[in-house]
Amino acid sequence: MPTFRPFKALSHFRKLIKDKEDTEQVFHIFESLPRKGFMDDARAFVESDKGRQLMASEPYLPDLLDDHSWIDALPEGTVGHAYVTFMRREGLSAAGLVAEAEKMGRPKFDDQVQWYANRLRDTHDLFHILTGYGRDALGEQCVLGFTYGQTGNYGNFFIAYAGGYEVKRGVKADAPVFGAIRQGQRHGKAAKAIIEQDIRALLAEPLDTARARLGIGEPTLYHEAHRAYRSRGIDPYNFLASQQAVAA
Repeated sequence: MPTFRPFKALSHFRKLIKDKEDTEQVFHIFESLPRKGFMDDARAFVESDKGRQLMASEPYLPDLLDDHSWIDALPEGTVGHAYVTFMRREGLSAAGLVAEAEKMGRPKFDDQVQWYANRLRDTHDLFHILTGYGRDALGEQCVLGFTYGQTGNYGNFFIAYAGGYEVKRGVKADAPVFGAIRQGQRHGKAAKAIIEQDIRALLAEPLDTARARLGIGEPTLYHEAHRAYRSRGIDPYNFLASQQAVAA
């Protein structure tokens, strides 16, 4: 049984703060903050008719998500079109996230639980598209808040709010940082479980239609926070540059 180790999680979070691209630390944090109900949730889903159907049709999501040839053929305005545009712009890939996770050297199990856990990992960037949160510092925390609402994973909760504290502490502006994260959490809890969706069908769906069907709310407080930053001449996607400009 995994051990709950909050101080170890804090140590890995400090490393993540020093280099936000060091995604490996995120997986260490998750490992340090295991959720007791994970196995029960995994078992319930993989034993359901829908779970068995998805295991057969989507055995490994990174192969599906990184095959841009078929996604490129989808119409503009679809989830898939937005996803591929986002991934190319940010220089990301689903395989890259897998590689970061595998740096931990954990044993692999070709079983149903591993398949379920992999879906939680592999849909992270898709969450950005569906929620409307960017890869800016606050956007990442809001996505994690949303994910906590979906899964109840303590690692998501820890990083979302600890990261929110760092944003609030580091950038002085009247922006509703914690309000935006809490709103993301509420939206995640209210929405249908994204990892339980047919991802291939979801990618082909119009983005607005998918958000409405899944019950994903508008990130109003996140947008309000961005307006607050910009009113002070702060670029929410580049806090460091904005702070250097003010200092100069």
